[in-house]
Amino acid sequence: MSAADSSLLRPKLLGRATVNAVVAISVLYTLLPVLWLVLAASKNRDALFSSDLLSLSDFSFLRNLEDLFAMDGGLYGRWYVNSLLYAVLGAALGALVSVACGYAFDKYRFRHKEKLFGLVLAAVMVPQTVLALPLYLMASGTGLVNTFWAVFIPVLFNPFGVYLGRVFSRGYVPDEVLEAARVDGAGELTTYARVALRMLGPGLITVFLFQLTAIWNNFFLPMVMLSDQDLYPVSLGLYQWNSSASVSPEYYPVVIMGSLLAVLPLILAFTLLQRFWRSGLTAGAVK
Repeated sequence: MSAADSSLLRPKLLGRATVNAVVAISVLYTLLPVLWLVLAASKNRDALFSSDLLSLSDFSFLRNLEDLFAMDGGLYGRWYVNSLLYAVLGAALGALVSVACGYAFDKYRFRHKEKLFGLVLAAVMVPQTVLALPLYLMASGTGLVNTFWAVFIPVLFNPFGVYLGRVFSRGYVPDEVLEAARVDGAGELTTYARVALRMLGPGLITVFLFQLTAIWNNFFLPMVMLSDQDLYPVSLGLYQWNSSASVSPEYYPVVIMGSLLAVLPLILAFTLLQRFWRSGLTAGAVK
């Protein structure tokens, strides 16, 4: 190999090493907290405060699991069910609404369409915490404060999901297919439900996963809307227990175990639906 070839190869190897180092650091940054959570969930309270997480002694995983579901009369199980209802049902309905709205923005012509879509894009940039107080005032005016619906209804509408729905509709649903369905005598609702929605399946799954993650991790809205502990999601319930742990240290192991279990639905959802999610992210990239 000549000196010229060596000089050209050296920057390539250096760039590859830099990229690999950045990826390795990113992986460690992501996995180390999860590893700590798994190790801490298997320790009793004394081992947590002694920083003896790597030791094989004091293994209390099953004991912590039993204490978690027995604490405060099994309140964690109720919180978990609430989170599943808020997140899974809310994400499913919200994804259907978002994709339908995006489809309408893409395929239909109506007055001020682009101006309305501009409002949707503007709403994407509004932080959800800013909307908590107006939503609380609206819920208070309709008598929905401290009810299931005060948290469930607002999560059904997601401007970013509408934007993604339009992108997916443009990338997956050819106008020629819709015209052929109309020529065959299918109405607009039938065309959407039997033709377009099947093509939008990967996009629907992608919007569902984004909605599921956002709703499952939703904290501020339930904190504003709810005062009844039986209606809390997992995020708000663990926050309350963690606040009590400074006075009652027995809450520390159950908070850590509860945090570990709270991660599992998201991991399961992304694992089972990753095939659709990956294809959904490439919508419109290849014509």
